[in-house]
Amino acid sequence: MGKIDGFIEYKRQLPPKESVSNRITHFNEFIDLSEKVIIEQQSARCMDCGVAFCHSACPLGNRIPEFNDAVYRQQWEQAYKILISTNNFPEFTGRICPAPCEGSCVLGINNDPVTIEEIEKSITEIAFENNWVKVNTPLRETNHKVAIIGSGPAGLACADELRAQGHQVTVYEKADRIGGLLRYGIPDFKLEKSILDRRLNLMKEAGVQFETGVTVGHDIDPAFLLSEYDATVLCIGSTVPRDLAIEGRNLEGIYFAMDFLTEVNRFVAGEQSHLLDCRNKDILVIGGGDTGSDCIGSAHRLGAKSVTQLELMGKPPTTRSEDNPWPQWPMILRTSSSHEEGAERYWAVATKRFISDDGVRVSGVETVKVQWEKTKTGSYEMKEIQNSQSVILCDVVFLAIGFLHPLIDTFFSGLNIALDRRQNIKTNGYKTSVDKLFAAGDARMGQSLVVHAIAEGRKVAQSVDAYLNKDAEQQVGVDLNPYSL
Repeated sequence: MGKIDGFIEYKRQLPPKESVSNRITHFNEFIDLSEKVIIEQQSARCMDCGVAFCHSACPLGNRIPEFNDAVYRQQWEQAYKILISTNNFPEFTGRICPAPCEGSCVLGINNDPVTIEEIEKSITEIAFENNWVKVNTPLRETNHKVAIIGSGPAGLACADELRAQGHQVTVYEKADRIGGLLRYGIPDFKLEKSILDRRLNLMKEAGVQFETGVTVGHDIDPAFLLSEYDATVLCIGSTVPRDLAIEGRNLEGIYFAMDFLTEVNRFVAGEQSHLLDCRNKDILVIGGGDTGSDCIGSAHRLGAKSVTQLELMGKPPTTRSEDNPWPQWPMILRTSSSHEEGAERYWAVATKRFISDDGVRVSGVETVKVQWEKTKTGSYEMKEIQNSQSVILCDVVFLAIGFLHPLIDTFFSGLNIALDRRQNIKTNGYKTSVDKLFAAGDARMGQSLVVHAIAEGRKVAQSVDAYLNKDAEQQVGVDLNPYSL
C-alpha cells in the first residue's frame, strides 16, 4: 500500500466542469481531466482494505486497489495494464458508468468514497497519450469463425476477447455505423464518438471484421450464419421500449426517448440534416432514469424553453435509509449533470392521460400523485391520492420508462429460441436452446448498465472459446482450452 493516511490527508475532489451557460451551447464533453498530481492524491485515498468491497460491486471485477496503488506510486503504465486486464473499454466506463464500486467503497461508510471512476478515466487517457494502448493481436490463429450479432458494449467486448484468442470474428450491425447503444443511445456530451472510434480502429487493426447495414432475419438468413460459422452470439440488446397505453397516446408530439436520442446522435454526427424541433418548446420527460436525464441534457442543447421530468417512484432520501446499509448500492437522491442544467422534477406522480387543444397534437398531461405502501409480503403497492389531479402543459413528450425485452422475432423467427418469462433469451450459462447459438448482454439478462454488458461480453466469449476448443480437442486430441488450468 502507498500512503497509509492518504484518506485522512486528502479530501474527495472531482474534476472541473464547464459552466452550464457554456456547455449547453454544444454537444461536446464538458468535464476536464484533473491534473496528474490530483489523481495521484485521489488514488492515495484508497485504503487497500483487507476485504475490498469495491471488487464485488464492480461487474468486471476490476482490481481497483491495485491500480490505485500504482497511480499513487506514479506507475501509470502499470496501472493501465492492471485496468485493461479486466476491462476491455475503461475509456467508456470511466465516462458513463454509475460507479457501483464507489457505492461499496469502505471509505464511504463514514467518509466520501474514492473517485474510482475518474481515476479509471485518467489512467486510460494517459495511456492513450503515451501510446501504451496496443492492438490486441492474437498470439496464434485458430480455424474457427464466430459471428456476433449486435455491436453494442456486449458485442464489442465479446469480439475483442474472441479475436484475442485467435478466432476469426465478424460483427453484424443493422445500423450504418458500429457502436449500438454507445453510438446512438449515449449523447456526445457524455461520450464523444471519437472516443468510440479510437477503440474500434484498434479492434479493426487486430482483425475484427465489421459488417454494417445488415439486419439478420431480413438481409441475411440466420440459418446461414449458423451453418457458416462455428458459433454465433446474439448481443442484440433489449430494444422493445415500454409504452404508456393511456388515453391520448396516439397524439402527435409523443416520442420514445431512445428514438429521440438516436436522432440527436445522428444529427450531431452529420448523418442527417433534420432534427426534432425543441427550440422554445416546453418539454416533458416521463421517467426518472439515466435515459430521461440524457433527454433533458439534449433538450437543453436544442434550445428548449423548459424541461419537466416525472418519476413514478417517491423522492429518494439524501442519505442512506436504515434498510439500505453499506455496501449495498445507495438508493439516494442523485442530481445528474443534465439536472444541473435545469429541470423541474416531480416524484410519485402517475400519468393518467395525454390531452390536446386541437385533437391532433399533445398539449399536456393529466397527472395524479401516488403513494407507495408496504404490504404484508414486503412488496410495495401504489395507491393514488384522492383529489391530487393536476395538468402539466407541454409541447413535446419523451417516454423514458425503460425497455421490455429484445426484438427477437425480427431477428431469429423460425429458430424456436427459448425465451424466459420476461421474453429475454433463455440460456444455460450462455448457450441458447439452439445449437451453436449463444446470447449475452441485455438480450439475455434484461435492461442493465453498460458495465454489465461489457462483463457479459467477456463471459460469453469465454464460454464460446471453451466450446470451440472442446470441439478442437475432439478432433486433434489436445487440450487447447486456456481456461482449464
